[in-house]
Amino acid sequence: MRTASVGVFKVATRGPGDVSGLMAMIGSGAIDPTSILAILGKTEGNGGVNDFTREYAVAALCTALAPKLGLSAHEVEQRIAFVMSGGTEGVLSPHITVFTRRQAERPAGMTGKRLSIGMAHTRDFLPEELGRSAQIMETATAVKAAMADAGITDPVDVHFVQIKCPLLTSDRVEAASSRGNKTATTSAYSSMAYSRGASALGVAVALGEIASELRDQDVLHRYDLFSKVASTSSGIELMHNVVIVLGNSASSASAFEIGHAVMDDAIDAAAVTSALNSVGLGPTSQPGRELVNIFAKAEASPDGNVRGFRHTMLEDTDISSTRHARAAVGGLIAGLAGTGAVYVSGGAEHQGPAGGGPVAVIARLS
Repeated sequence: MRTASVGVFKVATRGPGDVSGLMAMIGSGAIDPTSILAILGKTEGNGGVNDFTREYAVAALCTALAPKLGLSAHEVEQRIAFVMSGGTEGVLSPHITVFTRRQAERPAGMTGKRLSIGMAHTRDFLPEELGRSAQIMETATAVKAAMADAGITDPVDVHFVQIKCPLLTSDRVEAASSRGNKTATTSAYSSMAYSRGASALGVAVALGEIASELRDQDVLHRYDLFSKVASTSSGIELMHNVVIVLGNSASSASAFEIGHAVMDDAIDAAAVTSALNSVGLGPTSQPGRELVNIFAKAEASPDGNVRGFRHTMLEDTDISSTRHARAAVGGLIAGLAGTGAVYVSGGAEHQGPAGGGPVAVIARLS
C-alpha cells in the first residue's frame, strides 16, 4: 500500500483575492506547490447563488500558482481541488486551508492511523439530474474512488467528506426544458439545497450509512436519511461533483489526525467538545497536540424550533437562514476552540440530523 505524508496549513486572508500568505509559505519552502492536492476556503461573500467571491478566490489562487507549477491557470484548477465556502458572518474569519500530499516512508515507531486525503470527480451532470438519484449514485461511486485514493478501506476511518457540487441557473433549466425534461426545481437558490442534499445522500450510500434504494423524492423530504460525515457546498462554477475524503489510514505518515462528532442542533456544544476530544484536544487534551482547524456544517432547523423554542431564521426576509446558521454555529465553535478561523459552511441538508451537522477536527501531533 502506498505510504504518503499529508500536510495541513491554515492561512489567513485579507480578502477573496489575497494569496500573499500562501505565496509567502511557498517562498519560504514551508509548502511545496507541487504537493498541493486541495484548498478549502472561507470567503466573505453571501454564500448565495451570486456569491462571486468564491470564483474570485479560485481565480486568484490559480493565477498565483500557475507559474509555480508551470501550468496555465485553467490547468491548475483541473489539478487541484478548490472548495470555497462563501459567508463569514459573525466572528468567522476568512482563511484557506491547504492540504498537501507527497510520497514518504512511515517513520519507525509511528503507531496508529494518521490523516490521509483522497480526491475524485464525478462526470458532468445534466441539469435535470441535479438533486436526483443520478447525482446520488454517481457521488457514491466517486466517494469510494476517493477513499481508495486516500488508502482508506474501512468507512469507520472516514471522518469528513467535502464535496463541491453544481447548482441550476436559468440557462441550465432552459437547456433541460429544450430537451423535454424538467429539473428538480426552477429556482437557482433552491437548486443549491437539492444538489447539496443529493450529494450528501451519495456519501451516506457509499459509506453504508443508509441503504442504496433511494428515490428522487427522498431528497429534501426524508430528513431521517443523512450522512454523519458529509459536507457539501454548491457553486455556479462547475457541473460535476468534486469529492475530497478526509480520514485516518495506517498507510499515512502524516503528523496529523482527524476525528469527528455530530451536532444534533445548532447549539450542541457537547458534540464540538467530543470532536475536539477525539483527537486529544479540548478539556481532556493530550500533551504535544495542536489544533489546526475545525470543519462543520450548519443550518436552521427546518421545523422552526431549537430544543423546544421557536427560532426565526427561516422567516427573516432580510437575511438568509444559512447566514444566520453560519453565524450561530461559528460563534459556538469559535468560543470552544478559541479562534474564529474555522470552516463553517451553511446548508446541511442530509448532512447530519435535521438542524444539526457534522463537525470534524484536525490536530497536529508533535
